[in-house]
Amino acid sequence: MIIKNVQLILEHEVVRGSLEVRDGIIHHMTEGASQLPQALDGDGGWLLPGLIELHTDNLDKFFMPRPNVDWPAHSAMSSHDALMVANGITTVLDSVAIGDVRDGGHRSGTLHTMIDAIVSSQHLGLTRAEHRLHLRCELPHSSTLPLFEQLMTLPGVSLVSLMDHSPGQRQFVSPQKYREYTQGKYHLSDRQMDEYETQQIALSARWSAPNRAAIAAHCRERNITLASHDDATAAHVQESHGLGSAIAEFPTTEAAALASHRLGLQVLMGAPNIIRGASHSGNVAAHRLAALGVLDILSSDYYPASLLDAAFRIAADESNPLSLTQAVMLMTGNPARALGLHDRGQIAEGRRGDLVLAHRHQDHVYVKHAWRQGVQVF
Repeated sequence: MIIKNVQLILEHEVVRGSLEVRDGIIHHMTEGASQLPQALDGDGGWLLPGLIELHTDNLDKFFMPRPNVDWPAHSAMSSHDALMVANGITTVLDSVAIGDVRDGGHRSGTLHTMIDAIVSSQHLGLTRAEHRLHLRCELPHSSTLPLFEQLMTLPGVSLVSLMDHSPGQRQFVSPQKYREYTQGKYHLSDRQMDEYETQQIALSARWSAPNRAAIAAHCRERNITLASHDDATAAHVQESHGLGSAIAEFPTTEAAALASHRLGLQVLMGAPNIIRGASHSGNVAAHRLAALGVLDILSSDYYPASLLDAAFRIAADESNPLSLTQAVMLMTGNPARALGLHDRGQIAEGRRGDLVLAHRHQDHVYVKHAWRQGVQVF
């Protein structure tokens, strides 16, 4: 597979040239134009490494496209997979919530069905992107640790995040913000909200700390990458670092992001935060962390198209110090290194032929083609 007349986005520079993939691996690159007749003309577009998504719950939307509508599992998986590659994402960590009962049981009810669809589709070669598992562990529940221990041996478990969404914790350090968010989302009366809040505080006090320690220990033993989630203070970050976390997912404050970066945790923020210019929940803005030099990884989170768009927006933002190559690394080389996936994430000889050809129409950058190991998947 040969592509010519493209702007190759390498780790440290952008070079106009051609690229050849053999047996799924980048075999050769040149700054000249290939003269071989079978070469695909990229029409001067950008050729990027395939994007790597570490945290997306996009699959949920296909399993339940409307309230109380459960969609057939493999149909949902196929549609989700197609949307990923259409947005240039060739490696996907599908995040599944363990112990999350806040939605009335939908996530826990479909958990095993979703996981079976992810694992079996990947095993049978039915997916265009490579799909792996990200186990999101909601800590304040008695069922979380036993369920994690059941799932941690599955093939493809590549990332585990530790979450506590109870009042007074991490994202909800402010009890008032917790009440506003929860009451608005679940339409609870004041009495119902009081009961729910009391219950969640008690569950967190009982289960969060022991579950956090036990799950982190399992991850260290099995060499599974561990991530903190919504750290808000330097004390939170110190605890996460002590447990062996390699990634700091969505730190809610500038202080937490700076502390994470100092301790060597890779700071992951949402690409929608970049597109919108702010966090939808009022936390620290991702572009602010980019300006401070402490943004390491971007995730599309709830909107797959945001990932590629965010890279070009960051590079065009004069208030940020990141070049286009550095911005692209936020969703390619950096997440690959954080997971220990040293076979991908860069356009370099010997790396996987996971590639994305992108073009611009006015201010919109879009995916023209995508390849996984040299095979065109979009």
